[in-house]
Amino acid sequence: MTEPAEAGPGGVPAQADPKDFRVSDAEREHVVNLLQKAIGRGLITLDEFTERTDTALAAKTRAQLNAVLLDLPGIVHRDRAAAPVERSELKTTMSSVTRKGHWTVPQRLVVRNRMGSADLDFREAAIPHAVVDIELDVTAGSVKLVLPDNATVNAEGVELAAGTLKDKVGIGVDGRPHFVVHGYVRAGTLEIKKKKPRWFKHA
Repeated sequence: MTEPAEAGPGGVPAQADPKDFRVSDAEREHVVNLLQKAIGRGLITLDEFTERTDTALAAKTRAQLNAVLLDLPGIVHRDRAAAPVERSELKTTMSSVTRKGHWTVPQRLVVRNRMGSADLDFREAAIPHAVVDIELDVTAGSVKLVLPDNATVNAEGVELAAGTLKDKVGIGVDGRPHFVVHGYVRAGTLEIKKKKPRWFKHA
């Protein structure tokens, strides 16, 4: 007869299987980053990415977290705390910020705008991610997003409070890159559109 494992501190068995250990937010975000790499390699579709991301973010143990990577060759989570997902913030208060031409787009971009303007032109930018997450925190300000020709966008996660959303692109899911826009626009405006690259006008 096998004796039960001796309990350690906090009632956790001294010889507990590491797969049953709880995972942190940093580990969940790391796995989501790995799934984005899998999209870039053509290993999974965007729909599969969305489904697996939901599973990863809801995972409580390492076994549950690693399950979304088991069939992806060369994509491995080492069960260690990982660096957070690349993230950048743009803050404006009664001022303006512009990004255009050649600039590098982070995986996650937060736009905090108070009575200012943010004009982000992605047409000539370096975008190394299959999915770009844009979080908005806008109060009495304006945000304009100009997307590349082959990009798609989902702005269904944007919540308006006395604000205006002008989406001239329309919802899509299979573009590269794919932009996910969400957050709050209070008494402000959000415009999403596409334009021909500046060099196209001189061709």
